[in-house]
Amino acid sequence: MNNKYLTISRLNEYIKMRIDSDANLKKVFLKGEISNFKNHTRGHLYFTLKDDESRLSAVMFSSSAQNLKFTPEDGMNVLVEGRISCYPAQGTYQIYVEKMEMDGLGNLYLEYEKLKKKLSEEGLFDESHKKPIPKYPKKIGIVTASTGAAIKDILSTIKRRYPICETILFPALVQGSGAAPDVAKQIDKAQEFDLDVLIVGRGGGSIEDLWAFNEEIVARAIYNSNVPVISAVGHEIDFTIADYVADLRAPTPTGAAEMAVPVLSDVKNNIDNYKIRLRENIIKTLKQSELRLEKIKDSFILSNPLAMYEVKEQKLNNYVTVLNKYINELLINKKHLLKLDLNSLKLLNPVNIMEKGYSLVKVDGKIIKESSNVNLGDKIDIKLYKGEVVAEVKEIK
Repeated sequence: MNNKYLTISRLNEYIKMRIDSDANLKKVFLKGEISNFKNHTRGHLYFTLKDDESRLSAVMFSSSAQNLKFTPEDGMNVLVEGRISCYPAQGTYQIYVEKMEMDGLGNLYLEYEKLKKKLSEEGLFDESHKKPIPKYPKKIGIVTASTGAAIKDILSTIKRRYPICETILFPALVQGSGAAPDVAKQIDKAQEFDLDVLIVGRGGGSIEDLWAFNEEIVARAIYNSNVPVISAVGHEIDFTIADYVADLRAPTPTGAAEMAVPVLSDVKNNIDNYKIRLRENIIKTLKQSELRLEKIKDSFILSNPLAMYEVKEQKLNNYVTVLNKYINELLINKKHLLKLDLNSLKLLNPVNIMEKGYSLVKVDGKIIKESSNVNLGDKIDIKLYKGEVVAEVKEIK
């Protein structure tokens, strides 16, 4: 009775045999996105291939993996070639990948990451280089296709929000092989028009459609722009290289227009509010000044202006009195000292001594102090109290 029941292993082996014998599964070609990627130490690669609705386990043995020309990572879109088989131990089927290469989008992703790294290292994404967007622009330039939803959305949004602003279109190719050089050319041309803001972008699309805004020539044109640049590539989730370089990134062209201009009615309301606040401040300042003026007018000094001078006049009189007293005392003291000095000089004056009968004798202009100072026959001058006498030495004792 129990012979009709199979083991799990037998069933999985049977399923594996049926799958392996199916010619359609011996060589399959799949495309999908890599997720849950694991690189085994022995060189085997384990990952999941998925699309929007399904997923499939995948393994690539080291013998095949060593021929890869890229390093697989999560998020990469790849094209794989291999066979479908069952893994009996877990009862799951999977693809055994023999060849794998990146599909078109995957190669673009690699180019994108490579350029992004290069420009980031050069400093093109640094915040220090970002220019502020003017709050009230007078003239806005727009680099985009001359037809399509993007230019219509931008113009209608600006006209609705801020109709006093002038707009200038710099028509450019935004898709295809010549798009990137054309966009860069128009950005350079816009520098000659005295703009306040420059919007650069296009409407939404696939990554291939948007690729012009991932080109280095466009990135450098944005970086070298003297006018603040708002990127407006129509993709809300993913970023292009242009988004990183631009001074401001908008998720859509409409969003860029909203960032570029204010709402005129709001500006008017703000002006009205400023007027009200300014009037209130002026009235408040005038009232405070009037109160201060009244306080000054009622002050003691203004009501009695002479009082201030009376106090100072009194102080001046006191100073004059003290000064006069000091001067008088000083003069009296000096006169007394002068009198003492005169008396001293008078006592020392030889003329006063000669008044008593003394005289001053000189020979050849020199005072004679002793008899040895003269010789017989010398002419001597005798100065008396009154007058002088000239004599001749007749005898020396």
